[in-house]
Amino acid sequence: MDQRPSTLVVEDDPKVRAVLRNMLEDDGFRVMEATSAAETLDCVAAQDLSLVTLDIHLGADSGLDLARQIRKLSTVPMVMVTGKDDLIDRVVGLEVGADDYITKPFHVREVIARIRAVLRRHQFAEEDAHRAKPVSPSVIDSAAYHFDGVVAVPDRLQVIDRSGAECALTSGDFNLLKVFLERPLRVLSRDQLMDLTHGATWSPLDRTVDNQVARLRKKIERNPSEPRLIKTVRGVGYTFAYAVERKPLEDSCYRSA
Repeated sequence: MDQRPSTLVVEDDPKVRAVLRNMLEDDGFRVMEATSAAETLDCVAAQDLSLVTLDIHLGADSGLDLARQIRKLSTVPMVMVTGKDDLIDRVVGLEVGADDYITKPFHVREVIARIRAVLRRHQFAEEDAHRAKPVSPSVIDSAAYHFDGVVAVPDRLQVIDRSGAECALTSGDFNLLKVFLERPLRVLSRDQLMDLTHGATWSPLDRTVDNQVARLRKKIERNPSEPRLIKTVRGVGYTFAYAVERKPLEDSCYRSA
């Protein structure tokens, strides 16, 4: 049985379709092709797809309308690969359910990197949904994270240190901390951290996450030069190496200033 991730390339230009097919096959994907809305919807309904790449213009068919129809049938990740670089089309494409938007001409390595990023985000979302336990929304909204004498309060973007003083964190640094606190004791690659904190907006060459980790360590570690909480996993990324307890604020030692 073919275990490769399956991708549907929806493109009516045979040259572009061949480039995408060869690029994806070289990177280990099993590729199917469609040139119209009808072919696409038949394939989405019949196949267990890992990803769909979709052009906005498919002859008489609209890729944006097709994206809406796909999203009614499936939660399969969609990446728009199109010659239209209009801001409105980008916004509409993302609003109708696309997970990323890439314009032509494109660089093969960038397309592969962004497709892989979309698949990682989708996998993370599925894993988190599978692990999640039903919790009252009021409890979720008011919950605080406790670790090593520190309290983080997501709905107030506050971190209270061991002395009871509030730490000054940027929203970006707080988002990174929250990613760690929601996944304690798990090794997260730099790419995964960038996906979870920056979404589709980051470049594969962007390594700002290392600077953010350094800033976080200065705020929450007892000794930032010898971190016990956020540890480096050489050649991979980082892990939050401390057990995290989450409980409602009313059961917490936290008190608003």
